[in-house]
Amino acid sequence: MKQLTVISGKGGTGKTTLTAAFASLANNAVFADCDVDAADMHLILKPEVLETEDFCGLEGAVIDKDLCVECGKCREHCRYGAITEGAGTFKIDPLSCEGCAVCTLVCPEGAVSMQTRVSGQAFISRTRFGPMAHARLGIGEEASGKLVSEVRENAKKLAEKSGRELIIIDGPPGTGCPVIAAITGTDLILVVSEPTLSGLHDLKRVIELAKHFRIPAAVCINKYDINEENTRLIEDFCEGADIPVLGRLPYDDVATLAMLREESVIEYAEDNVLAGKLRLVWETLVTSFAGARP
Repeated sequence: MKQLTVISGKGGTGKTTLTAAFASLANNAVFADCDVDAADMHLILKPEVLETEDFCGLEGAVIDKDLCVECGKCREHCRYGAITEGAGTFKIDPLSCEGCAVCTLVCPEGAVSMQTRVSGQAFISRTRFGPMAHARLGIGEEASGKLVSEVRENAKKLAEKSGRELIIIDGPPGTGCPVIAAITGTDLILVVSEPTLSGLHDLKRVIELAKHFRIPAAVCINKYDINEENTRLIEDFCEGADIPVLGRLPYDDVATLAMLREESVIEYAEDNVLAGKLRLVWETLVTSFAGARP
């Protein structure tokens, strides 16, 4: 079983557009949307949810009113202003509580305890292209890296159960914990970049991350023709870093039009230039797997 993760240094570079196109071209794959903070692949693949499981992230503090003597020490020591007093009782705002548990340590009566709370949901679904694992993180919730790991584990189980040979992962942007969870142990990373100076800066950070974890990486430059000078800068960097550039995709409104129709670019405009370029990137990717680590 091979795993491909599509990531970028920032949001909005076109990861989901590429991933959805790959989904429509793959014959034997499982799909995973690991951008749990802002999941959007379901907007194109329109999954039919088969299973839903609550995700419990960080614990939150809870005050037992029967034990509380209203000494105020919990509020005094809370650095996040999560504890308020009203009508003679102390309350904890779950949106402000960071789960540090200091309040449980300073309460002389043991009236404060930590309890798990539902932070989101993980889904197993069926799409027109194959099985899909995805999730939704609650508003203001953390531990997205943990939820990403759960999505990947679900995708792996789906692949093993259905005999699929490839997992295609739509990863989160940046270089933080969710990205690390999305790329660790994968066979190949495809970094989607755009021809801006900030795009080049973000690309360098992502490549450093891939090298740190010793994961093979390749690059695709999206909307290359909006600034061909910056495109050349990206290509020069990739050549110096020995990173293959698998394709240069032109700017085309068809990508937006396809999303509005809840379709991949391949489905919406099969004979379009962008669709043809996406096919070439996919064919090159399939070939690249032969050189990826087993």
